[in-house]
Amino acid sequence: MTRISEEQVRHVAHLARLAVTDEEVHKFTEQLDAIITFAEQLNELDTSNVKPTSHVLDMKNVLREDKSAPGLDREDVLKNAPDQQDGQIRVPSIIE
Repeated sequence: MTRISEEQVRHVAHLARLAVTDEEVHKFTEQLDAIITFAEQLNELDTSNVKPTSHVLDMKNVLREDKSAPGLDREDVLKNAPDQQDGQIRVPSIIE
């Protein structure tokens, strides 16, 4: 019994804008089904004595203190920019 259909794999591939062949759809369906089966096995574990955690290791932030510092000179930055206009760095458009 599969827990995920080929149509669902095609749908997710479409949402992710991935072109997949019929062979890949079949392969991914089998692989995702195996992953779901494995994840369902975790439901069989007794976790009643396990304390909830957000991370398996003890973590703490090791961020430096924010300090104000002078930035780079605009002219120096623009000298290194491949393209600039009106004191701004020009970049290629990424919106279709």
